[in-house]
Amino acid sequence: MAATVLVNLSSPLWPAVEEERVARAVLATLEAEGRSSKEVEVGVLLTDDAESRQLNLTYRGLDRPANVLSFAMEDGESFPELEAGPEMLGDLVIPFETTQAEANALGIALDSRLLHLVVHGILHLLGYDHERSPAEAERQESREIDILARLGIANPYEI
Repeated sequence: MAATVLVNLSSPLWPAVEEERVARAVLATLEAEGRSSKEVEVGVLLTDDAESRQLNLTYRGLDRPANVLSFAMEDGESFPELEAGPEMLGDLVIPFETTQAEANALGIALDSRLLHLVVHGILHLLGYDHERSPAEAERQESREIDILARLGIANPYEI
């Protein structure tokens, strides 16, 4: 399986990001969900709180930055099937200031928090929605814990 992960740093606040680790987090999530047989493409925009806040307001009506926004291609308008090439899974938007503040509050490395948000966002792209119900929240958290363990990251819900 091949996952093309396009990482775009739109904010100079982000330190050097290991794009390969971000790609491995995407791949681990897809493998855990049994989606590893198809080639996919995911965009990851690493931005700042101001841009995240504007996107959150525009698309969700919430006037605050989100720790991760997920924009699934399947939710939008239909596009014709391409004969070749990867399935466009969607895009993630992750702001630096919120990610750093959450990492600090949890007492973990920025990289670990970033990878957790990537896993969380990919699960959203695959149809998980923790806001739907408590049972769905538990299901999504359980998947996150399993996938993060595969990446060598401790359970973020027990910190």
